[in-house]
Amino acid sequence: MHTDLVAALDIGGTKIAGALVGDDGTLLVRAQRPTPAKESGESVMGAVDGVLSELMASPLWERACALGIGSAGPVDASAGTVSPVNVPGWRDFPLVARVGETIGGLPVTLVGDGVAMTAAEHWQGAARGHDNALCMVVSTGVGGGLVLGGRLHAGPTGNSGHIGHISVDLDGDACPCGARGCVERIASGPNIARRALDNGWLPGADGDVTARAVAAAARAGDPVAQASFDRAAQALAAGIAATATLVEIDIAVIGGGVAGAGDVLFAPLRRALADYATLSFVRDLTVTAAVMGNDAGLVGAAAAATVR
Repeated sequence: MHTDLVAALDIGGTKIAGALVGDDGTLLVRAQRPTPAKESGESVMGAVDGVLSELMASPLWERACALGIGSAGPVDASAGTVSPVNVPGWRDFPLVARVGETIGGLPVTLVGDGVAMTAAEHWQGAARGHDNALCMVVSTGVGGGLVLGGRLHAGPTGNSGHIGHISVDLDGDACPCGARGCVERIASGPNIARRALDNGWLPGADGDVTARAVAAAARAGDPVAQASFDRAAQALAAGIAATATLVEIDIAVIGGGVAGAGDVLFAPLRRALADYATLSFVRDLTVTAAVMGNDAGLVGAAAAATVR
């Protein structure tokens, strides 16, 4: 029997996706359920089991050699538990054990969703060919992961590289994590929009107050919208430069909804990086957009399960 496929789960506050992934990163079988995030932990697990049942019904399932899970966090890979902030029914939920009960004897690997995205971008995406990389998701939150020495560096709990909670403003706003001035508190989509609104930006006739609308306004020349993105870019630059100085990465890959702003984000980010990445061994750091898109979580979970 061939065991050349990997099963994968991508678990977030909106959806639970699953796939059987080929050895070239192709998603051969897909399944998906909405996440019943406001319901009980058992209801959420029921949705996971529903996705797994669809995958297990495929004749390709017998070729799966492992299963990888990329989950919103915090996660604790050493304990096999998850406590996603936006899924209150799961607190220290024994996800690895419960998935193992459903699928039988396959080995199960758990990582945070930022680490999964990193694994995908390193295996098939913008960080391919780079031995030392930081990959980031800038969206509702800010997460990330590291590749060091050519290998995914998930860390003991599966959260290594969580750049969103590096403090870049010592006297800044309190962050829900308990610290102050975190990258996420400045650069996430909701915080970009909040800062723009607080400083007098007015949404258009459609009433859209998301970071996407702020980006459109910035692109059209609105100075308040531009300033909000400039501040986010500065925070990201400081966090990226600190990471590069600490572990000598040579590329930072940025994905997520906020990265969809394009040059509204990347142009001030690259300018600000020159002010923070000043030492000789980090001056040539490349910043680029992620390319794996919505499939990154599944592809990366599969990659993490096989330590590609």
